[in-house]
Amino acid sequence: MNIKMTASNQMQILENKSIANATIQKKTSLNSLSQVKSFNPWGAIVLISTFILMIGSVFLVFDLQNDFQQFREDRINSTFGLIFFAVATGLFVFRAGFFIYNLYLYFRYKVIPSVSDEKLPTCTVIVPAYNEGKQVWDTLISLADSDYPEGKLEILAIDDGSKDDTWYWMQQAKRKLGDRLSIYQQPKNKGKRHALYRGFHLGKGEVFVTVDSDSVVKTDTLRNLVSPFVTNKDCGAVAGNIRVLNNEKALLPKMLNVSFVLSFEFVRSAESSLNSVLCTPGALAAYRRTAVFACLEDWINQTFMGQPSDIGEDRAMTNMILKQGKHVLFQRNAYCYTNVPERYKGLYKMFIRWGRSNVRENIQMSKYVFTDFREGSKLGTRLLFISQFSKIIMSYPFLVFMLFFIVMHPLLFISSTFFSILILSSFPVLFYAKRYKLSESFWAYSYSILYTFGLFWITPYAIATASRRGWLTRELPDTK
Repeated sequence: MNIKMTASNQMQILENKSIANATIQKKTSLNSLSQVKSFNPWGAIVLISTFILMIGSVFLVFDLQNDFQQFREDRINSTFGLIFFAVATGLFVFRAGFFIYNLYLYFRYKVIPSVSDEKLPTCTVIVPAYNEGKQVWDTLISLADSDYPEGKLEILAIDDGSKDDTWYWMQQAKRKLGDRLSIYQQPKNKGKRHALYRGFHLGKGEVFVTVDSDSVVKTDTLRNLVSPFVTNKDCGAVAGNIRVLNNEKALLPKMLNVSFVLSFEFVRSAESSLNSVLCTPGALAAYRRTAVFACLEDWINQTFMGQPSDIGEDRAMTNMILKQGKHVLFQRNAYCYTNVPERYKGLYKMFIRWGRSNVRENIQMSKYVFTDFREGSKLGTRLLFISQFSKIIMSYPFLVFMLFFIVMHPLLFISSTFFSILILSSFPVLFYAKRYKLSESFWAYSYSILYTFGLFWITPYAIATASRRGWLTRELPDTK
């Protein structure tokens, strides 16, 4: 018997195929993290060029010793040069000592094991999304697949006025997950902070978890992330461990993946030993409900130079929770894989946003960090602040010196810079190789070169434009 297929049946089949393809894509993206990929000739060229430049710099540095000596003498013999070298030497000693201190803190760090199902708190996961497309499906399904008691887990997805098919994919996830997922639409695009604000008011959990809509989590991520709230009554927030999801698609994600490992698994481990992680990332963070509501109105109404703050919501929330005297920790065993920019334009826009947030929140932190803001020792937290603030303060002097160095002694600048990159970037290379793969660790060298020559202007520019608003990378054109 011939059966004529209706338009609605055809649409349903197409939808089912789209969902199946999306599910396969999600599984493939996660599995690819541990699989050997095909040879990338462009990547090989970049790495080989990186080593040629650094090895060449070694020979130049030794060959130009007399020129370096003459340069040092000329600078020391001038008042300005002497002051600069004195300040630079002092900063170098501080940074070296601070690095050794961080090493000590890193080795002190211990991850908190997951508690039992009975002890796990009720948890509300909030996923704000804007122009995310079908990636939001992957995010929501990965959260629903979590090894977490179903009766204690609430998932909220909030479409922040997207212009693409984000809402459609949320609806498909809702169709699959049923009552396990609640979806909402903002009447118009109001920004990530407002979407989270709505989620905080809707959620019923003892702990809030925020997850970016371009991220996926491992099955044990949520239980590992929230366990510190059970074992530490003073814990107000927990940062997750962020890795790169799209690191096989382009060279920039490969570099950022190595950078993220150092930033999270080394830096935040050290900060966690002081109970003072300075930023819980938007991609994956957890907050105690009472700590959130203690600062929620100040957070949503935060301004900078008279303008509403529409960026840096994660850093701002962390800052306000630290100010309450709460502990902010890092869980290395709570993995989240997130998409990062694949092109230079998207990368520098992301860094500008982070840089402006860093300037704003360091100013806010300066208002309380030297007060008696919590019980116990506060020296470590203050050292963290001084380290961050010194980078901001010295950005312009070092930019001027760098430009002067380039104009007056270009060969000395090039050789000394690449030689410094070889020395200083060897630590992240060794750190990543120890934690993961040696073959991937060498991207730390390439990333340092990119940052030194292609992103050195970010901090000075972020300082000069700190009052500007705008997310910069949230519109439909591909900036990643």
